[in-house]
Amino acid sequence: MSKTTYTQSNDIFRELLKDTRVAKNLTQADVATSLGLPQSYVSKYESGERRLDFVETVLVCQVLGMSIEDFAAAYSARLVKARRTKGG
Repeated sequence: MSKTTYTQSNDIFRELLKDTRVAKNLTQADVATSLGLPQSYVSKYESGERRLDFVETVLVCQVLGMSIEDFAAAYSARLVKARRTKGG
């Protein structure tokens, strides 16, 4: 069963958040503590069990030391790359 564009877009979104966290040498617990939330919150959005709304994404980006503009640019770049790879 092939992934839909919607699913692929969500996967890219989640992977970017996780990759950014790991690159900053932060654990899920570090991010959660900074947000004042349990570690399971981070685990759930990274695994796709939970989705973030825009305001939550902005807050997570702040904890990760990334502006929402930089996050959007990185997300767009990954999305374009994935589409090119899929398209051949």
